[in-house]
Amino acid sequence: MRDQEQYQTAKRLHEVEAENRYLLDVFGDHLADREGYRAIAGGFEAVRYYLMQKHSWTPYELRNMSALELRFALVEEMHGWTPPEESRSTETTLTWPQNDTDC
Repeated sequence: MRDQEQYQTAKRLHEVEAENRYLLDVFGDHLADREGYRAIAGGFEAVRYYLMQKHSWTPYELRNMSALELRFALVEEMHGWTPPEESRSTETTLTWPQNDTDC
């Protein structure tokens, strides 16, 4: 059985993964606005649509990619991007990487 420290580490890992998914979702809103998508509101749908258009990946391929893989595929697009103020929470502890080596 795990001890308290191991449970805290596991909890933090899951929190970071969830925060990364959230920030990718927020970036999808940015992509939808930037690309002028009319039928796609944003979020993960915009992220997948953008990558489908850019790389000719199929929806199936994109659905099977993890959030970390999607984020890596967008590393150039995300460089210098910061989440909008209204998307930030006082509970947020994770900061978005500012360069490629932070991923």
